[in-house]
Amino acid sequence: MPYVTIFGGQTFEVEKGKKLVLALEDNGVNILHRCGGKARCTTCRVEIMAGDYLELTNKEKNALSNKGTGNHIIEDFLRLSCQIIVNDDITIRPILTVENSGQPVGPRPEE
Repeated sequence: MPYVTIFGGQTFEVEKGKKLVLALEDNGVNILHRCGGKARCTTCRVEIMAGDYLELTNKEKNALSNKGTGNHIIEDFLRLSCQIIVNDDITIRPILTVENSGQPVGPRPEE
């Protein structure tokens, strides 16, 4: 099974094929996901520190374009955790969490 590492923090094993946003939530990382994992709000952004997860999905491209942050996000290696399927090891840095934003998490994303 692959491992998810939080930059400067914990590492945990994840079932292959699981959405990253769910893996984070299930392991105590309070990543925001205001739209419930539908790639609309962009609050579940993570910076990819290591791992081959830099290819954006069409949903991500559309969401980031609608928020006016497309090029900035791509250049900074940011992805939406609701659109990443964990198949291999990955190291990430969560961008927006309950702790650093003061906002509630949002509805649990779909499996």
